[in-house]
Amino acid sequence: MQRNRLIPYTFLVPYLAIFLIFWAWPILYSVYLSFLDTRGFPWALEPGVNWGRIWSDPFFRQALRNTLILLAVQVPVMLLLATGLAVGLNSPLLKLKGFYRFAFFAPVVVGSVAYSAVFRLLFNTQNGAVNAALAGLGLPRVDWLNTPVAAFVLIVLTVTWRWTGYNAIIILAGLQNIPLELYEAAKIDGANPWQQFWGITLPLLRPILLFALVLSVIGTLQLFTEPFLITGGGPGNATLTLGVYLYQQGFRSFNFGYASAIGYAIALLAVLFSALQLRFFGQDPS
Repeated sequence: MQRNRLIPYTFLVPYLAIFLIFWAWPILYSVYLSFLDTRGFPWALEPGVNWGRIWSDPFFRQALRNTLILLAVQVPVMLLLATGLAVGLNSPLLKLKGFYRFAFFAPVVVGSVAYSAVFRLLFNTQNGAVNAALAGLGLPRVDWLNTPVAAFVLIVLTVTWRWTGYNAIIILAGLQNIPLELYEAAKIDGANPWQQFWGITLPLLRPILLFALVLSVIGTLQLFTEPFLITGGGPGNATLTLGVYLYQQGFRSFNFGYASAIGYAIALLAVLFSALQLRFFGQDPS
């Protein structure tokens, strides 16, 4: 009888084996690596080498600064656009709702490598469609890939294009769970659409917006593909993010110990920001 009870658990063995080999073990081993000096051979246990370097490394500070600026600029803009888009998609006046929802969600389905290559072509200085359009309007061409500010703006535009629709669908799901009776009661009391939005929609969307905010912040802290493939972290490290710097240390310099320390620094930042957001934005304003 006892043996029969254990049989269902045997079906979990393949999954648990894969999880231990490809998830749990790398996570634990990277903790160990972060305390090793891996710049030479053999590797030596020196806990202060990597974690001490993080505080004094100018390239890490540059990557952290770029990531935080990107987070402060791109995430609020994206969530504002996503909220407005979700409200529009939820409008009873909109026809072909299914088509528009798919159209705005579609960028997430496109592979990150493919769309990064497309954006690099679109914003090419000499032959890109964006500069061709600017020239057609009589405006000067912009050196998107070789000017620090323009390259940073390009990364903001790229990430915003990819994730706005995704967050809009999440917010739309929250909108559809708000009882219509609340809006009807507000109309009877004489509230206009703007007052309904601020008095009903926004407060009841608070948990959904917080969820989208936390996910967006964590994703931005890990941002790698777009700056790596479109600008290469340049020009002059203007778009160097923590994810790109981690890759450079781990797979170009083969300094796996320092790369592991950077990875856990990113994880600690994600935990810190998530806790702060839950602390300040997760409270009931009432």
